[in-house]
Amino acid sequence: MTGKALAVKSKGASTIPALNSEDGLNRYLAEIKKFPILTAEEEYMLAKRFEEHQDPEAAAKLVTSHLRLVAKIAMGYRGYGLPVSELIAEGNIGLMQGVKKFEADRGFRVATYAMWWIKASIQEFILRSWSLVKLGTTAAQKKLFFNLRRMKKNLEAYEDGDLRPEDVRKIATDLGVTEDEVISMNRRMLGGGDTSLNVSLNEDGEGQWQDTLVDGGPLQDEIVADAEERIQRHALLIEAMQNLTDREKQILTDRRLVDEPRTLEELSQEFGVSRERVRQIEVRAFEKLQKAMMRIAGERHLLPAAA
Repeated sequence: MTGKALAVKSKGASTIPALNSEDGLNRYLAEIKKFPILTAEEEYMLAKRFEEHQDPEAAAKLVTSHLRLVAKIAMGYRGYGLPVSELIAEGNIGLMQGVKKFEADRGFRVATYAMWWIKASIQEFILRSWSLVKLGTTAAQKKLFFNLRRMKKNLEAYEDGDLRPEDVRKIATDLGVTEDEVISMNRRMLGGGDTSLNVSLNEDGEGQWQDTLVDGGPLQDEIVADAEERIQRHALLIEAMQNLTDREKQILTDRRLVDEPRTLEELSQEFGVSRERVRQIEVRAFEKLQKAMMRIAGERHLLPAAA
């Protein structure tokens, strides 16, 4: 792993516990719980030490304190028929990449930034491991690959064979792909097969694989990351709103940012324009807001660089 990211071994520093196979997964999950969760102040000081002095011990502490976050995220991808130990190993690579590129003075927590690198690393590994990658993947195909199972669950499409025509149309429309792509992807994923979480762990039939999974409740660092992300999104929204005119701000706020949106008719009377004109202003303002938020996020490195 160290060949792809920063090394985390140093004299006196903590190292990532060995994760050699599925048999050692329980031991690994127990080991990573021993690493302390850092406070915001501790994170900042360690990040500055690594950023300014390339201190490997500081990097090691940042990495090991977030190994539980990697395991949590990796568990969410276990339905693709790949060993959980390999998903975690790839996620750890993403974590190290995130720590290496993290900038302490940006004002947010390591988990908020690193989770994007973790997910990207795991997703790239899954795509490399499936026959899909041999055929080449577009952004739409990747979106379909990682959302098909969830959408089938929402539609209660649990059949092992082809999807119903109405379900195919619904998925294709929602994801912006063709119906043929949905059918083809569904068949490929069925062919890959899922590993049942109800498989017995031993010949006596005692215990199931699902019993070895980590606690389903949110981790402390995951809660912190979610809270940090909400704060950042709110700050981005407030700053991006400054790119709108006063009329655009009010119409967008009254139509999309309040619990009880006002009608087009009410706003048309207030501003003395037609309902269609109000609708056009709303759409234009929303597009301007999205572009401004993406620009600001990019300037502040809140989004990871493309893989």
